[in-house]
Amino acid sequence: MFTLPAPLRYRDYRAYWVSRFLTTIAGQMLVIVIGWQVYDIARETRSQGDSAFLLGMIGLVQFVPMFALTLVVGVIADRVDRRHIARAAIALQFLCAALLAWLSLLHQVTLPALFLIAFLMGFGRAFAGPSLSALAPNLVPREILPAAIALSAISWQTGAVIGPPLGAFLYALDPASPYIIAALLFFGALAGLFIIRPVPRPEPSPLTPWRSLVEGLGYVRHNRIVLGAISLDLFAVLLGGATAMLPVYARDVLHVGVEGLGPLRAAASAGAALTAVALAFRPVARRVGPVMFLCVGIFGTATIVFGLSTNLWLSLTALAVLGAADMISVYIRSSLIQLHTPDAMRGRVSSVSMTFVTASNELGEFESGLAAAWVGPVEAVVIGGVGAVAVTAIWAWQFPELRRADRFRDPGDNDLPDDLSGDAPRPAAV
Repeated sequence: MFTLPAPLRYRDYRAYWVSRFLTTIAGQMLVIVIGWQVYDIARETRSQGDSAFLLGMIGLVQFVPMFALTLVVGVIADRVDRRHIARAAIALQFLCAALLAWLSLLHQVTLPALFLIAFLMGFGRAFAGPSLSALAPNLVPREILPAAIALSAISWQTGAVIGPPLGAFLYALDPASPYIIAALLFFGALAGLFIIRPVPRPEPSPLTPWRSLVEGLGYVRHNRIVLGAISLDLFAVLLGGATAMLPVYARDVLHVGVEGLGPLRAAASAGAALTAVALAFRPVARRVGPVMFLCVGIFGTATIVFGLSTNLWLSLTALAVLGAADMISVYIRSSLIQLHTPDAMRGRVSSVSMTFVTASNELGEFESGLAAAWVGPVEAVVIGGVGAVAVTAIWAWQFPELRRADRFRDPGDNDLPDDLSGDAPRPAAV
């Protein structure tokens, strides 16, 4: 007889899971269509290098508000009801999708309009990321938190599999339709967040907001496990991310058009989603540090293979392997960070983590676009993959505590081993 995984037996977590799922589908639809429209419009009057640079600029305009606000949002998430922050963030993304739908119906979508709305979406994502990350641990008992993280990853990755091909398919039918559907999905996600009941919040910090922010940064700096895990993701994905160049590959390298762009964007998420399902039922239990470093190395190697490929099926396979390896790395990293952070600081630590993730994704897109303008898109992707492998080796050497991590332990456990404690004092029990 089939039984729900333990986290989904909690009503509030189910509502959270569905909201995250719908938000991801909508967000991925917007990403794929906006990226394609930017590159397609630019190629009408610009060279491949200049058009690729504009793709990178789309990442930059989203990075700026996210970088500027994410740390501040973390402080707010430790002081204000996290549900309210998430609701406001998704409401803003709903408005962005609705505005794009309206402009598409009027045939008024231009590069300035796309850049402006991408900038506004960066604001929404800046507030959504830390608040949702900090909210999830409040919805389930901490002993099943790793399973909840895996299931949350399933909702994200499954949505990321569905969103790109759905967005590309709808765009091929009518340029306005993906924006209309995305707006409806954001509205459904917003309704799901209103189902979640009030969650317990830590006592308000006696520190000023600025001191509270500094305390959160200091905690990350001194906790070697958290610092190593967060910074590894930053530099590996910053260098190895190839997703920004997918419109270039779809149009000018693999020659598969917008119809092929959807599967290319979804391939990594498909590999990650299948891996997340496996992790939900058979989580990594031993040698979590070495496994994480191995998977980041595989991520970089798969990026190199994708960059060199001129065959659609080889490219899809490389992206699927890339996504699977990244999923295991994300699962281990997220579990270590959440289990080694006291609840009173989760919002701030989540915001620091989200800042690093933002830098690795959006700023990585800018880096890829800039490199593509200088040396070409294929060369930029290959060099980035080599850089990701190099970063893995350097971090394994610089963070021996993380490399030696054997298993997940709750910081409240009295037998926390030295190889997971790092140089920082052990945090209080959550």
